[in-house]
Amino acid sequence: MSESQNELLQDYKDNLLGVFGDPALVLTEGQGVYVTDANGKKYLDLLGGIAVNSIGYAHPDWVAAVSEQAGKLAHISNLFTSPQGISLAHQLLELTDAPEGSHVFFANSGSEANEAAFKLARRHGAAHPGPDGAPRTRVLALENAFHGRTMGSLALTAKDAYRAPFEPLPGGVTHIPATIEALEKELDGTVSALIVEPVQGESGVHALPEGFLARARELTREHGALLIVDEVQSGIGRTGQWLATTAQLPEGEFPDAITLAKGLGGGFPIGAMITVGSDVSSLLTAGQHGTTFGGNPLATAAASATLDVIKNEGLLGNADVVGAHLAAALKDLTEVREVRQHGLLIGIDLVQDSPEQALAPAVVTAAREVGFIINATGPGTVRLAPPLIITAQETDSFVAALPGIISDARTALAGS
Repeated sequence: MSESQNELLQDYKDNLLGVFGDPALVLTEGQGVYVTDANGKKYLDLLGGIAVNSIGYAHPDWVAAVSEQAGKLAHISNLFTSPQGISLAHQLLELTDAPEGSHVFFANSGSEANEAAFKLARRHGAAHPGPDGAPRTRVLALENAFHGRTMGSLALTAKDAYRAPFEPLPGGVTHIPATIEALEKELDGTVSALIVEPVQGESGVHALPEGFLARARELTREHGALLIVDEVQSGIGRTGQWLATTAQLPEGEFPDAITLAKGLGGGFPIGAMITVGSDVSSLLTAGQHGTTFGGNPLATAAASATLDVIKNEGLLGNADVVGAHLAAALKDLTEVREVRQHGLLIGIDLVQDSPEQALAPAVVTAAREVGFIINATGPGTVRLAPPLIITAQETDSFVAALPGIISDARTALAGS
C-alpha cells in the first residue's frame, strides 16, 4: 500500500534539510498543464515549476528525446564533448541571432550561469583596466534583483533577507535603483559590468523602465563595461519572444553576455551563458571555469527537444495571445489592483486591507485547495508563469475561480 501524502510529508520533514520550508504537496505525476498529488488530487499548474516546465509535463517529443538519449549516453564529463551539446549551442546562437564569434557555456542552473557571468566580469575588469590603470572591480546590479543563491550570484542579488545570513559576500557589487538617472550617476570607468534582468520576476514581475536597457547599452559601451542580461526566468519564450531583451534594445544591438536556465530544459536541469562576439568570448580561457555535469548529453538533448517543441508548436505566439487574454480578464476583477503581463509571466497585485496584510500567501493556499497552483512574491502580489502550452480556456477556469479564492483567503485570515 502506498504512503499517503501526509505520511510522505512527514518523511520529508524527518529526512530532508528544511531550506525550502515545509512542502505544500507531494506531487507524483504530471500531464500537459496538470499535476497530480500523492492523494490523487489534480491541479492546474499556473506556476510551471517557477517558469521551468515551458512545454508542460510529459510532452511526448521531450519524453522520447530524453528516453532515447538516456539509453545511449547520459554523462561524459567535460574532458569530452557530444553531438548533443554542439547541436544545442548552434540552436541557441541561432535563435538569439548572436553575431559571429559568439560562444556558449553550459551549466546546471541559473545560479551557475550567473556565477560564470560574474567571473566573466572579473576577467573583463582585469583585462581592461580603468582610467587609473588599476583593474576594474565594480559590478553594478539593480535593486529588487534576484540572480541566485550561490555566494557569487547572491552577491548580485539585492534582497537583504537572502544576503544577511551569509555575509561577507564577494565584494565589489553596488546595487542601484532601476532608473536611468541612477545608471548615469554610477556607471563610470571603474565598472567592469552591469547585470540586469529585463523583467524582474522574483520581485513581482516588474519590467525595466522604458529606455533603460538601451541607455545601459550606450553607457556600458562608452565606459568599456560589459552589459550582462539575466534571462534565466524571462528567456526561452516566457515573454512571447526567445529573449525579453529583444524588445528593449534597438535592432542590431546585443548585450555582451546572456544567462539562461529555467525553461531551457523543459524540466531537466540545465543553464547556459552566451558570450556575444569574439572579444567577450575570449575572456575566460581553459582552466578558468568549469563544471562536472554542465552540458552533458542528456541535459542538452532535453533542451534541444524543448526548443524544437516551442518552435514547431508556435508557443511564442501562444504565450503572447494567451498571456494577453489572461491579463485582460484579470484586470476586470474588482479584487485585482494591478496586472503586469509579459507573455506568460504575470504579476497580480491584489486589493489589500493594508500593505502589511499577507493576502497573497493566503490566496496561494486557498487556490491550492480548489485545484490551482500559483505563487506569492510578496504580501499582496501573486505571480503566474504557466507552461507555454496553456490555453485560454484553461486560464479562464482560474479567472472564474479567483474571486471565490480571494474571498476564502480573506475569511481564513480573519479567523487566524
